[in-house]
Amino acid sequence: MTQDQWTAVDGYLTDRLAPADEALTAALADSTAAGLPEIAVAPNQGKLLNLLAATLGARNILEIGTLGGYSTIWLARALPADGRLISLEYNPGNADVARANIARAGLDKVVEVRTGAALDTLPQLEAEGVGPFDLTFIDADKVNNPHYVSWALKLSRPGSLIVVDNVVREGKVATANPDDPAVTGTREMFDLVAREPRLDATAVQTVGVKGYDGLLIARVVA
Repeated sequence: MTQDQWTAVDGYLTDRLAPADEALTAALADSTAAGLPEIAVAPNQGKLLNLLAATLGARNILEIGTLGGYSTIWLARALPADGRLISLEYNPGNADVARANIARAGLDKVVEVRTGAALDTLPQLEAEGVGPFDLTFIDADKVNNPHYVSWALKLSRPGSLIVVDNVVREGKVATANPDDPAVTGTREMFDLVAREPRLDATAVQTVGVKGYDGLLIARVVA
């Protein structure tokens, strides 16, 4: 199979099950126009996040890594009117683009984008007592994946889900001695999840418009 075939299949699935609308299309277009990297989740993966949140009946969602707000919109659309999503973004310019995209989607009343290094803002969330979060989506710098998962667990409750994107790294995650810090961080995250008795998890490989990668889904059990 080739990347062209993966992309074609993603297009087929998206057209039928996760068609774009004005807000989602504009969010991607404006992110590209602002010079943001084109690394947002694929549409069918955004729909997966939406379905997970809706199935959970999530009322409080945490996102680590906002980028242009594309995945944020998918997640926030699963919230009730009085729900809340807090998204953490390191880059202030990205955050400004995301806020505009979120507002255009009519979700600025339920979404708050906070800027700064997540390892600084996560302790602030704990101090404010804003949790527990029903779902945490982690899609930020991979070096800190183990720290982000630890914080997500701390801010969760039994029954919460933690989803981590980009965990296969084109297969490099299976390399015993990687020279890529992102791969090293991801492997450390897997080690943490594997030994953590409060998490029950699996990971799947994916192919599609974003290439060859995968995601981890962990349920907080205690």
